[in-house]
Amino acid sequence: IGQSLEERCNRILRDMEGSLTARDRVGIQDFVLLDAYTSESAVLDNLRKRFNENLIYTYIGTLLVSVNPYKELGIYTKKQMDIYMGVNFFELPPHIYALADNVYRTMLTETNNHFILISGESGAGKTEASKKILQFYAVSCPSTKLLDNVRDRLLLSNPVLEAFGNAKTLKNDNSSRFGKYMDIQFDHMGGAVGGHILSYLLEKSRVVHQNHGERSFHIFYQLVEGGEEDLLRWLGLERNCQRYSYLVQGECAKVSSVNDKSDWKTVRKALSVIEFSESNIESLFAIIASVLHLGNATFVADSQGYATLNNSPEIHWLSKLLGIPAQVIQVGLTHRKIEARSEEVLSPFTVDQAVYAKDALAKAIYGRTFTWLVNELNESLANKDSSRKTVIGLLDIYGFEVFSVNSFEQFCINYCNEKLQQLFIQLTLKSEQEEYEMEGIEWESVPYFNNKIICDLVEEKFKGIISVLDEECLRPGEATDMTFLEKLEEKMGGHPHFVTHKLADQKTRKTLERGDFRLLHYAGEVTYCVVATQFKSSLVGLTEILMSKEPWYVRCMKPNEGKQPGLFDDVLVRHQVKYLGLMEHLRVRRAGFAYRRRYEIFLQRYKPLCPDTWPNWKGTAAEGVECLIKHLGYKPDEYKMGRTKIFIRHPRTLFATEDAFEVCKHELATRIQAKYKGYRVKGDYMRQRQAATKIETCWRGMKARREREKRAWAVKVIKRFIKGFMTRNQPACVDNTEYLAFVRQNYLTRLKENLPKTVLDKNTWLTPPPIMQEASQMLRKLYTRHMVRRYVQGIMTERKAQLQIKGLTSSIFKGTKENYPHSVGIPFMDTRISKYSVPVVKYDRNGFRPRFRQLIYTGSAAYLVEEAKIKQRVDVKFFLSHTLSDNFLILHVQCEDIKQKGDLVLQCDYLFEALTKLCLVANKHNFIKVVQGSVKFDIQPGREGFVDFKSGQETMIYRAKNGHLMVVSMKLKTVWPLNSQNEQIHFLNY
Repeated sequence: IGQSLEERCNRILRDMEGSLTARDRVGIQDFVLLDAYTSESAVLDNLRKRFNENLIYTYIGTLLVSVNPYKELGIYTKKQMDIYMGVNFFELPPHIYALADNVYRTMLTETNNHFILISGESGAGKTEASKKILQFYAVSCPSTKLLDNVRDRLLLSNPVLEAFGNAKTLKNDNSSRFGKYMDIQFDHMGGAVGGHILSYLLEKSRVVHQNHGERSFHIFYQLVEGGEEDLLRWLGLERNCQRYSYLVQGECAKVSSVNDKSDWKTVRKALSVIEFSESNIESLFAIIASVLHLGNATFVADSQGYATLNNSPEIHWLSKLLGIPAQVIQVGLTHRKIEARSEEVLSPFTVDQAVYAKDALAKAIYGRTFTWLVNELNESLANKDSSRKTVIGLLDIYGFEVFSVNSFEQFCINYCNEKLQQLFIQLTLKSEQEEYEMEGIEWESVPYFNNKIICDLVEEKFKGIISVLDEECLRPGEATDMTFLEKLEEKMGGHPHFVTHKLADQKTRKTLERGDFRLLHYAGEVTYCVVATQFKSSLVGLTEILMSKEPWYVRCMKPNEGKQPGLFDDVLVRHQVKYLGLMEHLRVRRAGFAYRRRYEIFLQRYKPLCPDTWPNWKGTAAEGVECLIKHLGYKPDEYKMGRTKIFIRHPRTLFATEDAFEVCKHELATRIQAKYKGYRVKGDYMRQRQAATKIETCWRGMKARREREKRAWAVKVIKRFIKGFMTRNQPACVDNTEYLAFVRQNYLTRLKENLPKTVLDKNTWLTPPPIMQEASQMLRKLYTRHMVRRYVQGIMTERKAQLQIKGLTSSIFKGTKENYPHSVGIPFMDTRISKYSVPVVKYDRNGFRPRFRQLIYTGSAAYLVEEAKIKQRVDVKFFLSHTLSDNFLILHVQCEDIKQKGDLVLQCDYLFEALTKLCLVANKHNFIKVVQGSVKFDIQPGREGFVDFKSGQETMIYRAKNGHLMVVSMKLKTVWPLNSQNEQIHFLNY
């Protein structure tokens, strides 16, 4: 309800597309679409095909045929319920949920009452079908706390009624032994708000007698098998069904398919939910227990042949449970009270009469208890709201049955089924044809069997069987079964559907006892054994209730007598197809129209689909409907116009109209919403515009005031700034204080954004204003120290040692060596100065003969290597370095160990590193003297030597013509790149 066409289509396609296609290949879903619709064999074959594929539901128009599978199929889940909610009847495969949903939606849209008649033989699945319908409504109806409470009571009334009214028979392990009609009341929103139950003809004789293989009502076995120990002790019962006479006559106290203990718990829970008081529950079970005790009461004949009670314990429990004195019970069971005018006389019973009276009392107690139970359920389900309600009725009544011995109660049961068949004929077959004739629709009559003749045989005034029975019971003298039978033969001797032993032919007479009579029902012949106007009146009342509602039908069938899954008995099913009237119904549906409605109702519902009929039609309803269907494009063979109704032949035509109406409803709702929303939005817009105007006025005024205040403040600030600028060089005063503060702040801000990146950057520091001169100098020193500290903190130990050596080199060679600045950018390497070998040039004081080959120093000492490869430690007293080139130096060495002195000419690729390393080893940092040009040596007193230096194309040492030692150094061509600025900073610092 309320779904759009698109949503419905999407849901159907999503959930059922695959399965629907597969199911359509198995037989025909609707018998109306069957080609050979007049053939019983074709109908039977279609049922068999679908049954073999576990497709137990089939349609005949809107009538649902259900075949009991005798097994669980998994087609009653919550998901299945959701699939069938709000879907047209024929859109999905046949299902009990489809019928229940269609009844529910039709009730809501047309606001009228409906009933679902569930019929079929005993064991065909009628009770289960009614349960499934109730469960579907419990899920699909709106849910609130109150509605949920009503829903739970409706659902739980079923197990209570089944416990007290159902029993195992030869044909069904859970056979309804009473007729039940339940009204479910719905409010205008579709919520279940109440209910009412009517019961018919409880089979009370089952309390005292069961055929072989059958049981009494379930509640007796549930109480004995599942009752709590304290409860059984209080009731005087034992947990053994074999101890009670009324429970063992059928010799079938245990049934494999029935769990009495579990069912007992369900019943106890249901009674609590339905709000039975504890006192009422105790009284209810006390009465049930009293019936069992009464069944165990036995009689013996005294000396005069009269009955006396034989066992006093049962009388004790009867007295306790029923609240009646034991003496009263004893007298009541063994005597009959005769009233003669003003006197009462007690007449003693014989044993047979006492047993009959005991059984009659047990049946009466149970019957009245069942009636009280139904009344209590109705009180619990009653809806206190007096507003109008729509109703869906569920009729689950006993099926047609034939036993070897058929009692008077069975006669009433089958008579009830006969009446329901008559109702079905009236509401479907007969009324269908009569309606076509009344409406002036051309129609070819369909022949059908009318069972009115059989119903009249039973219920006709002064002539029917029930009238004869009443007359026989009221006449003077002793009435017996045979006198009643003779009366029937006298009244109905010539009736074609009534046969007795006396009236039958010789062949039939062999199958009848002298005390039997036979009726030829619509479902077959049944022979009854003679033994009710009240039951007839109840059926008339039920018929009137059903006639006031729209009918829907579920025909339940059983595929075999053995309750076996997968077994399809053609003879049995064919018999049910015949007596259930399926063939007649199929022929009428095939020849007739699927849908008919009064012009006023049809026009009122669908007039929005045509512009000429919406919103109001001025002419007659018939003219309006004709205009409407022409606009919708109905073809002539799809409909007929009657005197008061329109008749639509095919369901698809109605579905197309209904789908168009669903779309139209949403369009109308959208238009109404648009108009209303437009009206609302326009009003909101006008109010918002007025509010916006007021807000704008206030805001603009406030903004203008703020702007005026801001400009006044700006004028003051500008004036103070100008005065401050004019007096900036004067001492601080009121006029220039703010300006000078601005100048300081502005300078510091700009300085922050333009700080030097390195110490060597001499030009980046901003020129300060006069007022910031001193502060600027302090800040510059602080920042420089900050940069140095930051670099020092980040330098590694190895790098620091290198820079320290460079610092020593700087102190020795800076300003005295021409190529020193070019060497600054080359870092000292440990691999060159940690262990260094200096070659000795061929020159010494004794005439240039080499004495030492090499000068080797390590981190702690220096060694001279002689020709004999002997290492001598050199104790360097002082150094005299006379250098004019990059690769040579004159070194004066004194070796204490060998008591030798001399001047060495050393050749070295890394002069600054070697000399610095020797200073560090000898710890003679101040002994280095750098001489330019020529060096004079005092070799001996009165004898001098000279060493001259010059640059040339290659490095060499030789004795010049003037006798001087000439050292030639290759002219420096490579300009070493400066190292990073950070290294220069360190060098400068050291």
